[in-house]
Amino acid sequence: MGVWAATLGCLLLTLHVVCVSGVRWCVLSDAEMTKCLAMSEAFSSASIRPSLRCVRQSDIAACAQSLRNGEVDAFSARAADIYSFGKQGDIKMAAGESGSDGEGVSYYAVAVVKKSSPSINVDSLQGRRSCHTGIDRTAGWKMPIGYLVQTSRLSVMGCDIKTGVSEFFNGSCVPGAGVPSLCSQCVGDADGNHRCEFSNNERYFSYNGAFRCLVEDAGEVAFVKHTTVQENTDGSGESWASGLHSQDYQLLCRDGSRAEVTDYRRCHLVRVPSRGIVIGNQVDGQQVYSMLVDGLKKTQFPMFQSPAGESNLLFSDSSSTFVSAQGTHTQWMGQNYHDTMAAMDCNSAELPESLRWCVLSDAEQKKCVAMATAFSSRGLTPKVQCAYGDSVTHCMKMIQAKEADAITLDGGDIFTAGKTYGLIPAAAESYDGEADGALYYAVAVLRKSDNTIRNLADLRSKRGCHTGLGRSAGWNIPIGTFIEKGLIQPQHCQIQEGAAGFLGPSCVPGASVSSLCEVCIGDENGNNKCVKDKERFEGYTGAFRCLAQGAGDVAFVKHTTVFQNTDGNNTESWAANLHSEEFQLLCPHDARAGVTQYRHCNLARVPAHAVMTHTDTHTHSLYGLLDKAQRSGVFKMFESASHGGRDLIFKDSTQRIVGVANRRTYQEWLGQEYMDTLLAMECTSAATAGQSFSSLLAFAILSSFLAGWLQ
Repeated sequence: MGVWAATLGCLLLTLHVVCVSGVRWCVLSDAEMTKCLAMSEAFSSASIRPSLRCVRQSDIAACAQSLRNGEVDAFSARAADIYSFGKQGDIKMAAGESGSDGEGVSYYAVAVVKKSSPSINVDSLQGRRSCHTGIDRTAGWKMPIGYLVQTSRLSVMGCDIKTGVSEFFNGSCVPGAGVPSLCSQCVGDADGNHRCEFSNNERYFSYNGAFRCLVEDAGEVAFVKHTTVQENTDGSGESWASGLHSQDYQLLCRDGSRAEVTDYRRCHLVRVPSRGIVIGNQVDGQQVYSMLVDGLKKTQFPMFQSPAGESNLLFSDSSSTFVSAQGTHTQWMGQNYHDTMAAMDCNSAELPESLRWCVLSDAEQKKCVAMATAFSSRGLTPKVQCAYGDSVTHCMKMIQAKEADAITLDGGDIFTAGKTYGLIPAAAESYDGEADGALYYAVAVLRKSDNTIRNLADLRSKRGCHTGLGRSAGWNIPIGTFIEKGLIQPQHCQIQEGAAGFLGPSCVPGASVSSLCEVCIGDENGNNKCVKDKERFEGYTGAFRCLAQGAGDVAFVKHTTVFQNTDGNNTESWAANLHSEEFQLLCPHDARAGVTQYRHCNLARVPAHAVMTHTDTHTHSLYGLLDKAQRSGVFKMFESASHGGRDLIFKDSTQRIVGVANRRTYQEWLGQEYMDTLLAMECTSAATAGQSFSSLLAFAILSSFLAGWLQ
């Protein structure tokens, strides 16, 4: 009956999976082969199907290669090994090992602090003293440091993780690190010998030692596993732990809060999975999982035991059951663990010697060369080189073809770069200096003295100053808002014509409708009127200048533009005597407000500009380079006037470069609300015949964005 049941089960499987009659299990040693053969015999005696066969290989990497070649079907491996195998592509999982709780967790990597230190949270670790179990150990080094790098709290230049950590913390004990600053808090043995040694000779070594480092105030945070505190408090532990109470310690949570040490399932840095069962693409995972579970239920074979002198043969000795793990290895191990491992997966020998920045003008080329020279003088790596692109789109194509490596783009171009060319964000501009300041507000600016404009409808026939056609703050957002409110009803997707019919003579650099170029002034010689990259009224500063010099009645810019060009912050003759109090914002809810009220009076929140790169680029190293450069002060990255332009490479209003943390795709960076607009149906004359204003808004913005114009 067992054979017939197995055959029937095979018939019910989906066509793309082969129902195997025998599972070829990869083993790593003679001892594992002996155990595997005994287990196979036990399974056979209990009529467990599919049958189990044993295949000997030299090591776990050989098992992985045999799996890819279709020579074996399954094996058990540690999570770290499975991550390594998965770098060549997703691999299938059949099950995970687990303790009796059925969670499939080896342990939780946690950050422990004293309850009496209320000011410490996961966002304020920089500058603290830290206690680690040892260099390259999982809970005390790989997980916490990988987590800090992955979430952009800690930057690393050139894969030099030790230096990055030593600059982040104000003294640490990392046994075995061999770096003075990472050993400064270590104490050695009772006689002060063996200081920072990777052994129990160092009193602050391993889980208990790292916790002791915290207890004795050598550090302010200890990176250990979730059981460490309970094992050394409330009457447990060695003599140094006498009198300690678990309630005097807390865990740091990823959201910035803190929790009691018993709440580790919710409050931890990284969940470290137990061993998992990897299977080949030709194998049905449910079959293998059922075979293993039947082996536990129907036989007395000690699957989670190893003979004396051996350990963890085939499976972990600390496991007691299996949990189903259908899907890919990333789904099994969890995105957080995977990303943490990826953040630590950096080899300086594999990094390129240079980072080629794509520039778009002679002025950008000049600034790029100066930046490269300054970076090189301080030994910053990788070295910056400059690659000239004919346009933003050309730069995207160059990066896709690996002929360039990076360019800073606005929201519309980020969409195109990600969707069309497969690029990803690696870093971003912050306009308020905060790590979460990677966005800006699109605003409509008026002169305070102009009392004729009280609401958006009053802009009819008024002169508009726009940053440029297709740009977010200066075109897509305001024109989309006009459409949404019914002030513009373009026919047959003729967005420019619709805007021209609502506004009076305006300046929209790059426009093809004459009235939208009427108040433009061209270059310094009066030539190239309304031409992109040459029109003086282009960009944030240019659009504001258009308003300030009386050429327009309203300027559509971002929230920092007024401050950047008033109160002495812009010394050019047209701006030198301007004061921010002379201007106001026009709100979409029929009101006006001071220019400092942009959070409540704006047309939209817009994702900040981001540095986009190829998926093969090590994004943490790119951010590490830029962060190291801005912290060293070796070059004024956000100043362009001395190089003959404005907003060169980075926007001049940028306060600092920040990491992208968990927003690692163009969709995640732009946000769902922004993406919903961009991913609306294409604008066609047939589609727009009876569309609502909200649909037309989406059409307008999508049309402009896909045109690929530069913000």
